[in-house]
Amino acid sequence: MDSTLKACNHAGARRLEVSARAGAAGSSSQIAWTRRAWIKTAAGAAAIGAAPLRAVPSAPVAVARCRTYARTELLPVMERMFDQLGGLGRLVAGKTVAMKINLTGSPRVRLAHEPAELAQWTHSAVIGTAVELLGRAGARRIRLLESAWNTAEPLEEYMMEANWSPQDLLNAASRVEMENTNWLGAGRKYSRFAPPKNGYMYPAYDLNHSYEDCDVFVSIAKMKDHATAGITLSMKNLFGIAPATIYGDGAGADEPSVLPRGGRGMFHSGHRQPARSSPGEHPDSPRDPGARVPRIVADLAAARPIHLAIIDGVETMAGGEGPWVAGCRHLTPGLLVAGTNAVNTDAVAAALMGYDPMADRGVAPFERCDSTLRLGQEHGIGTRDLRHIEVVGERNWRELVYPFRRKS
Repeated sequence: MDSTLKACNHAGARRLEVSARAGAAGSSSQIAWTRRAWIKTAAGAAAIGAAPLRAVPSAPVAVARCRTYARTELLPVMERMFDQLGGLGRLVAGKTVAMKINLTGSPRVRLAHEPAELAQWTHSAVIGTAVELLGRAGARRIRLLESAWNTAEPLEEYMMEANWSPQDLLNAASRVEMENTNWLGAGRKYSRFAPPKNGYMYPAYDLNHSYEDCDVFVSIAKMKDHATAGITLSMKNLFGIAPATIYGDGAGADEPSVLPRGGRGMFHSGHRQPARSSPGEHPDSPRDPGARVPRIVADLAAARPIHLAIIDGVETMAGGEGPWVAGCRHLTPGLLVAGTNAVNTDAVAAALMGYDPMADRGVAPFERCDSTLRLGQEHGIGTRDLRHIEVVGERNWRELVYPFRRKS
């Protein structure tokens, strides 16, 4: 494994690595402006006796129109976006890439008559195009990862239940693999990841080996609302990396269960602890799901850093993360967003959804929850302040805002 990215599991080294990446990807004038803005803010805080704010990284975010999933449109759009971010080669050449996709919920659940990939799932065309471009950029191996709902069956079988052709994804580049990370899978033991400062909710999380056995980690998410966390983008996508054998309703009491059973109810309510072989949550942690879930998301995104975030907003849904949420509806924003800093990327995506990324509890989309963007920023991942984020690709990107909330 690449030694620089190995160091990302340590908070201090991770911040240095992300800062260096931001400097490489962004223009020198933008980085200098960000530093000046932070120095000015810190000086103002010190002048009034407050603790100065800690500088957080910023890297460019690419935004593009993409109205369909047709290869003739999708491929050139995604190629251009990655070029605008500095090219994939510098990130993945000669390395093992792990890509967490979003296949939330059962393959049989649909929003009205829409197939899953047009509502709650990352579209297979976006996944396949990303795999193809990663392969062209020199990735040595590509692993597609997801924690399939309530099963340990191979990810290929899970996809076929949704009428997908997993072979198309496996053939999109050389040495492409899949693993269902909702259990131990092909690994001999779980890998432990610790967020900075002992974490908001848990001091460490035990995950499938594939999240450690990689040099580069990609989160490829759907642009959606979320009933508990307000929005679900590249960081919230990591909620699904926690195996149900440890954090599920049917997890073992002392050791992980052999097979996953049920959802991650303990993450939402705290009604039980994970298997005793894994670290339990902090004794003073909140019981409110709107506080718990965003904190766990921020913990996971800080403990298992995202090196490339891709957000599929071509076709999606509003009102929740899946058809099981009442009042959801199909949308066609026709947008793609990508970046090398997860908080920056999610902040721009939130703005494109018509939300203020600086909002917090009590303000849409966080009416009943804390902001994953704020918590991620406070973990040192990146800034959510659009004034400090360079958006590339669409010069007038704010004209592409597609409100996810209906006007009253």
